Amino acid sequence: MIQWQDSGIVLSVRPHGENGGIVSLLTASHGRAAGYVYGATSTKTRGVLEIGNLVSATWQARAHDQLGSYALELEKSYAADVISDAVRLTALQSACALADKTLPEHEAHPAIFNGTLALMESFQGELWDASYIFWEIGLLKELGFGLDLTRCVATGAVEDLIYVSPKSGCAVSAPAGEIYKERLLALPPFLRGEARFEEEDILNGLKLTGHFLLNRVFSLANSNLPEPRLRLEEKYVKRQKA
Repeated sequence: MIQWQDSGIVLSVRPHGENGGIVSLLTASHGRAAGYVYGATSTKTRGVLEIGNLVSATWQARAHDQLGSYALELEKSYAADVISDAVRLTALQSACALADKTLPEHEAHPAIFNGTLALMESFQGELWDASYIFWEIGLLKELGFGLDLTRCVATGAVEDLIYVSPKSGCAVSAPAGEIYKERLLALPPFLRGEARFEEEDILNGLKLTGHFLLNRVFSLANSNLPEPRLRLEEKYVKRQKA
């Protein structure tokens, strides 16, 4: 029998059988890992299995290539902290869905695990939405698609960076990008070190990271961004129109 113990963040739960469920966790040392949970539909266990919760997990199976089963104990309910705020709850669900859909199974990604915990904690503060965009940038980097927002890809300038090339993922300065600005992505001020967090800037940040997540990650599998991620951006679009 193979067994390990770890802390994990609940990424997804799929019903299986009469009262069981297949649970995907982002763990500290074992990466994204799935396991069967008996009694997943019971009232007590449903509270443990809320998306975004931090749990203590014991996984066991007869062989490494088997699904295995989980015994889980709740460590912290991040979902309960944001249940009354629809936008924060959607952001929590979006981060979990993105991690679940993009990270390879059983491959440790401690930076993403720790970054996701930090993101969950940030939902209690006022700058959580900027933290969310930084989290997506970190995910892209972890997947091998890092963005270079530090200097202009055309001139090497480090000042007046207001655009991002949708092809290279590199910053572009205002003078260099002027004639191509209709084809470039906006670089929000907070991503170039300025203390500005307007809702328009958050929306531009979501459009920026969403573009690269879609075109560099999800399009490779002929799929769209996860539904919670689409809903999150749409909420900010509606706010701008209101």
